[in-house]
Amino acid sequence: MASGINMNIISLVSYNFLPAKSGGQKGIALFYKYFSAYHSVTIVSTKHNDPVFAQGYELRNILPDSRLRYINPFLYFRIRNCIREKKASHLILEHPYFGWLGMLLKKFCPIRLVVHSHNIESIRWKGLGKWWWRILWQYEKMTHRSADYSFFIQDADRDFAIASFGLDPKKCLTVSYGTEIPSPPSPETQQIAKSTLQRDLKVPQVTPLLLFNGAFGYGPNREALENLLYKVNPLLQKNGLTYLLLIIGLDIPAEIQQTAYPSVRVLGFAENLELYLTGCQVFLNPVNSGGGIKTKLVESLAYGLNAVSTVHGAVGIDPQLCNHKLILCADNDWNAFSNAVEQLLIEKNTMPPEFYDHFYWVPITRRAASFIE
Repeated sequence: MASGINMNIISLVSYNFLPAKSGGQKGIALFYKYFSAYHSVTIVSTKHNDPVFAQGYELRNILPDSRLRYINPFLYFRIRNCIREKKASHLILEHPYFGWLGMLLKKFCPIRLVVHSHNIESIRWKGLGKWWWRILWQYEKMTHRSADYSFFIQDADRDFAIASFGLDPKKCLTVSYGTEIPSPPSPETQQIAKSTLQRDLKVPQVTPLLLFNGAFGYGPNREALENLLYKVNPLLQKNGLTYLLLIIGLDIPAEIQQTAYPSVRVLGFAENLELYLTGCQVFLNPVNSGGGIKTKLVESLAYGLNAVSTVHGAVGIDPQLCNHKLILCADNDWNAFSNAVEQLLIEKNTMPPEFYDHFYWVPITRRAASFIE
């Protein structure tokens, strides 16, 4: 236990996250996998989540999949019954969208309310051009002000919420997205993975492997993919580099899959993502929009890849923790981006322990468990 106290906790996850495929889904599934080592957790979520993939916690599929669930007043009674049955002391809301329900349950049940924020949602929607972001801003502010504790994915979000929402800093904690590995793979493991990929892809052993992955049904990732193919890759070609850029992930547009790009292999969804994270040398992250910490960048750094990113794409990741393995470039400065790729192809530094203290799930969830005790 974090401090020897085992509490019963209900978490409200308002959408499908199991099996976890995207970074956001993994963030929830893995947080509770490790958090449940300290407290007993029951997750209440939507009907299409697969309980086979629930690790360490109980999953109850009692929320409807309809979008009307967000305004369904009868959910109060379902969650209240669950709180009573489990004798729960805390209710965690993943995102602020069920804020009204959390505030209502706090008023009539003996629980403490925790809001686990993965972005400042109103600002994220503002960036995506939604007119109603100001309404959400007020609702998000009210939800956090009603909470006993607030978790934020990065320090910048925490500081913003304290200043803009008027929160008590003592009730706010940064709970970053994490990695499941406590240290980088050994050089021998990396070389084996690299050789395996080169053999499977039928490329010479001297060819460096670059990587970009993501869920490309998400607009910012699709934009980043286009930046990579149409802006960064031509500059890398112009510089005369020898490399193979691998693109993996869900929902790659058909027109991109059907087009040949020099020194690029569009592979689609990869079952064994770990092989690519271990065997590639440089991760490229040309993300210019969207909110929150970029989970794919955290994972790539944890596996020992060097990485080059736009400033926007690396929000929440301090390069000082990365021992020169992460280079940041100004957004849209593709010349600097391509030059950084060339520089990182020869960078041999090892990721230091400080990185894993910040981004490994065990210390992350230990801090979160202790905070709400």
